[in-house]
Amino acid sequence: MSTNAIPQDLWDPLKFDHLTRGAQEAPSSKEAWLYLEAAHIVGQMRWRPHLDVHGRMLRLAFKERNWSEVFGQAFRLSLVPLGHLFQRLPRGNTGRSHVSAFKPMTIRAELLLLIDRMGQP
Repeated sequence: MSTNAIPQDLWDPLKFDHLTRGAQEAPSSKEAWLYLEAAHIVGQMRWRPHLDVHGRMLRLAFKERNWSEVFGQAFRLSLVPLGHLFQRLPRGNTGRSHVSAFKPMTIRAELLLLIDRMGQP
């Protein structure tokens, strides 16, 4: 997939599971955020995975005491039901608080590589 394209639906339960597990096992917060951003991209078109990844982002933000991220994730958690109800999900969005919760995004190359790698044995 080109980084110039906004994805349609990248849902893959195995990749999502590997990405969320990778975030839990990451040696640093920076790496954990990369895994969670990739998991958000993969899971955002499905209700439960989308809610799950924002919950994980909220827990990591609390752990870091990153209060702007905590508030951003709490806001996004409240938006998940509405986004799914009205089918207003910004495809490719990383789910972080420093980007608009409403803006579709192209996928950064490092996230595409991480997502692709999750499908390999």
